[in-house]
Amino acid sequence: MIFYDCSTAPSPRRARMFIAEKGLSVETREVDLRNDAHRSPEFLSINPWGTVPVLVTESGQQISENVAIATYLEAAFPQPPLMGQSPEEKGSVAMWNAICEFHAGWAIAEVLRNSSPALKERALPGPVNYTQIPDLAERGAKRLGVFYETLETRLQESPWLASGDFTMADITAFVFCDFARIVKMSPPLENEATQDWFAKIRARPSATL
Repeated sequence: MIFYDCSTAPSPRRARMFIAEKGLSVETREVDLRNDAHRSPEFLSINPWGTVPVLVTESGQQISENVAIATYLEAAFPQPPLMGQSPEEKGSVAMWNAICEFHAGWAIAEVLRNSSPALKERALPGPVNYTQIPDLAERGAKRLGVFYETLETRLQESPWLASGDFTMADITAFVFCDFARIVKMSPPLENEATQDWFAKIRARPSATL
């Protein structure tokens, strides 16, 4: 397998952590997003959407998007399970992962991509240019604040986000909570359940990647 990565971006970090939690060793190729390597003809031939991560399987299939990569790896390497075991757990993991992507990941992206001078005309990832909309940055900040409230409430009820075990949903939430520092909106220190959960994950070897 070949894993197309970018060490500074949150989305491939989610896949890196998933791969590490599975105990896998995968050939990695760095894609320099800062210098537009993801928009090069060579990379677009691998993923026409121009985004990372991408996993190329041993048979040569090119899989992009975190959920798709995780689904493949979970099926190919089922231990340890990271996407739930019972039907209820599988549903819960998928639900919380989607909640984190939409209400945290995209909220952070709205703030960053619509306010950073470095991303002018690059308000959405990929090979096509899109103009920034400043109002979306303000909306994203509000959305992220609401997400932190939801996260704290959930973690007061459960040690992990989707079930009684560490799962892909925790990886997704952790990576976005950590990356939110770039828009100066890390989880509030007074959210004690969130801070305890964050510290538990930060202590895992996969979180250092």
